[in-house]
Amino acid sequence: MSSQSQTPRVLVTPAAEATIDLLRDEHGPLMFHQSGGCCDGSSPMCFAKGEFRIGGNDVWLGQIHGCDFFMSTSQFEYWQHTQLTVDVVKGRGASFSLEIPLGVRFLIRSRLFTQEEEANMAPALQGEEYLESQQA
Repeated sequence: MSSQSQTPRVLVTPAAEATIDLLRDEHGPLMFHQSGGCCDGSSPMCFAKGEFRIGGNDVWLGQIHGCDFFMSTSQFEYWQHTQLTVDVVKGRGASFSLEIPLGVRFLIRSRLFTQEEEANMAPALQGEEYLESQQA
């Protein structure tokens, strides 16, 4: 859905990739959703693919390590000018994300895009556009 020459909106660290591999071995295909909640609710949440229902209030930002990454529209309005990097740290979060039993939690690191990067931004899709693209 995005070209390699375009600036990705979301990246992933090698440590997070290793955790994703462990989770994928146990749960199959995965997906991420960054909600607009408070506390741990604002952490990226990892689910078995399809376990979290995507709709019109969500935005698809791209893929990390083969997993679709979504965010609520309200969060996207705030974060649209930043590149997000999914990382993992030791410690338990208080969420329903799949990594919690491993004693780690995913988190987001961010930085502002440069003007050049923003000029060549990978597209983001509204939830309904994403769902339609998957049916095509």
